[in-house]
Amino acid sequence: MSNVSGFNLAKDAIRLPYTEEVASYCAPFSCQDQDLDEFFSRDAFLYDSELLGKTYAWVSAMDTQHILGLVTLANDSIKSQYIASSAKNRLQRGVSNAKRGINFPAVLIGRLGVSSDSRGKGLQIGSQILDFVKDWFRSNDNKTGCRFIVVDAYNNENTLHFYEKNGFKPLYKTEQEERAFLELSPDEPLETRFMFFDLKLM
Repeated sequence: MSNVSGFNLAKDAIRLPYTEEVASYCAPFSCQDQDLDEFFSRDAFLYDSELLGKTYAWVSAMDTQHILGLVTLANDSIKSQYIASSAKNRLQRGVSNAKRGINFPAVLIGRLGVSSDSRGKGLQIGSQILDFVKDWFRSNDNKTGCRFIVVDAYNNENTLHFYEKNGFKPLYKTEQEERAFLELSPDEPLETRFMFFDLKLM
């Protein structure tokens, strides 16, 4: 993905599995979001040890103690029998009729964070991490089938816009549809929106 700075994540950063050793060597990571910061400082390692999610770090090639971004990935699936008909049609639009099944294999973006001191500089680190994930699960040496990338995106304008500009679509067109499917009461907040990216349409 092009950006105003010419920064290229593949060339200007080093991807590493995010372990406690890497975390202890690098400067503390912060994206100025308390939930994300707490997850990456503690929970990411528990998820790894329990085989519930794998976190990857990109550190600057110029300063290997500086973590530019982190992403946690996990296996997932979309079970079409558990989603509303309108959402099912939206999801399966690009799938051939013969292969419209009950479950679709997916990879879940559990967490994604970009270092606060790397944002606002035109580096597009978050978008380039998403590009990496898309390419990774479409590569010839991918070990399993994976049709979709999915994410429970924070339900705020900036986060939703970020995923939308990177090709993700909300499974439910409106908040009202998603709230109705989740059977939320009027006073319960819709904290996240379920979004998907169809790898076949790359």
